[in-house]
Amino acid sequence: MKMTQITGAAIAVAVSTTAVFADGHLDKTGWPESFTVGTASQGGTYFAYGSGWANLVAEELGLSGGGEVTGGPMQNMALVHTGDAAFGMTTMGPAAESLGGTNPIAPGLQMDNACAMFPMYQTPFSVTALASSGITSVADIPAGAKIGFGPAGSTSDTYFPRMMETLGVDFERRNGGWTDLGSQLQDGLLDVIAFAAGVPVPAVSQLEVQTDVNIIEFTADEQATILETFPVSEFMIGADTYTTLTADARSVSMWNFAIANCDLPATLVEAVVDVVMSDNERMLNIHKAARSTVPENWDKNGVLMWHPGAAAWFKANAGADIPDDMIHGN
Repeated sequence: MKMTQITGAAIAVAVSTTAVFADGHLDKTGWPESFTVGTASQGGTYFAYGSGWANLVAEELGLSGGGEVTGGPMQNMALVHTGDAAFGMTTMGPAAESLGGTNPIAPGLQMDNACAMFPMYQTPFSVTALASSGITSVADIPAGAKIGFGPAGSTSDTYFPRMMETLGVDFERRNGGWTDLGSQLQDGLLDVIAFAAGVPVPAVSQLEVQTDVNIIEFTADEQATILETFPVSEFMIGADTYTTLTADARSVSMWNFAIANCDLPATLVEAVVDVVMSDNERMLNIHKAARSTVPENWDKNGVLMWHPGAAAWFKANAGADIPDDMIHGN
């Protein structure tokens, strides 16, 4: 789905919140009539979270818009860069690769027309197996195990196979949407699913209802090895995230950001950010991962240029010290 063509030149200077919302009325000059948010496969957190905030923004701003199923962060960078989607969601690793021209969707293309919009949440990397498999640790995964890594080109598919190889796991790689992989695990067609998604992952929550599963944490040594090798941070999956967990589970994570085509009007992007960031309770009603969708996490972006409209909002409302050379068009 291609977004409505944007008229007028891109706005390259940040505008103040008072200008966007002057007299309680939005300045909609140059706004498209509709928009698309690139998410990921159904059954994953991106789809639930992204469709939720897309619908919230559409309702609040009086636009037609919604989430679209995509291949995830890598494809979203491409779609937003080209303008085939106005908005999308990505993780910092795929964002960095896309800027560097190593996105597998378009090798050699530097996708620098996708700008940071707002912080979303951290994506933990976790492993799930059926309890009946007897797999309770990464070391238990048998040689040649069939592991589902999510949609091709997703954050999970990009990084989790490398992590498993680094930890010495021998496996056969499988791809697919999270819902489909969950069904394959339950049917015995897969041994393990390696999830990289905001928690709780809908597909894991559904599996818990239908069967007994093991949610496998990394050992301290495994976590340390991954931290040394990949662009991730320490993370603990809270015991209250899944009914299966009886204690916090050790993991690693990567930050996610919403992105906007850099040519979108600054007034539009600032208004979108205001809708999402000004009322966290509404976002929590969409997905629990949104507890990290708060203004103070603006500083978790060290990769993407900021959209001028987003930068204006965070400067005005979160005291963000965003350098001029990190704002698109400056």
